[in-house]
Amino acid sequence: MRFGLDVAQQRLEWPEILERVRLAEHLGFDGVWGFDHFEPMFGEGPGNCFEGMTTLAALATATSRVRLGLLVTGVTYRHPSVLTAEAITIDHASNGRLELALGAAWYGDEHRELGVPFPPISERIDRLEDTVEIFRRLTTGERVSYAGRTISLADAQMRPLPVQRPHPPIWIGASGEARMLPLAGRVADAWHCFGDASVLRRKWEIVAAAARRADRDPSRITRAGSVSISGDLEVARTEVEAQRDAGTSYLICGWPNEGAARVEEFARAMAVGE
Repeated sequence: MRFGLDVAQQRLEWPEILERVRLAEHLGFDGVWGFDHFEPMFGEGPGNCFEGMTTLAALATATSRVRLGLLVTGVTYRHPSVLTAEAITIDHASNGRLELALGAAWYGDEHRELGVPFPPISERIDRLEDTVEIFRRLTTGERVSYAGRTISLADAQMRPLPVQRPHPPIWIGASGEARMLPLAGRVADAWHCFGDASVLRRKWEIVAAAARRADRDPSRITRAGSVSISGDLEVARTEVEAQRDAGTSYLICGWPNEGAARVEEFARAMAVGE
């Protein structure tokens, strides 16, 4: 089992974010994860919320080993070509440590408050499909065209090539069974979903069936979930074991209420990084 740590970047000062990220790297976590929002989602009143992709760019030069990602990047916030340019830049700055995790976006209040268009879910999923295809084509370094449902390319080219070839791993955050899980089966290098082991086991069958229909080997898709490490640590240990038995191979640990000491305790108990 590999572990990532959600550093919960909202309502923090920048030195606090760096401290959490460096702790994760020191303890041997495989990855650190932020979120892709422009205002805090929880708590009362205004608070700090650093932008996600530029946060990863800064963390790329403040770390040396740990992999970097956002859980997940909403495709409504950036044009896919701009997102691709940002991803390539972060991949170079980190020497190939970017995980590009994508989702259809969901936080409607934030979009309305900031003036970001928030189309219906069907259109957002169309945009997610277009984003994956545009990202794949532009990271070839060749001149490419593409006629998408929401966005198209015309004789476009982007350089340099990313460090990771053919491109940084594409994660799809998905739980919807009609379109999102089949999309993950068709295109994802990694699939992330919230829920306990039984939920992920059932939803994985939908992902795997879609992968087989697309002539993909489902075993090559990383199955990722999340686990709380707050409260009773034995409860967390039981859930980790259940997720492992269900086929999950990567768990993202939420930042605990108990703080850094609990992160260290969990890392020792689960032999993170060993």
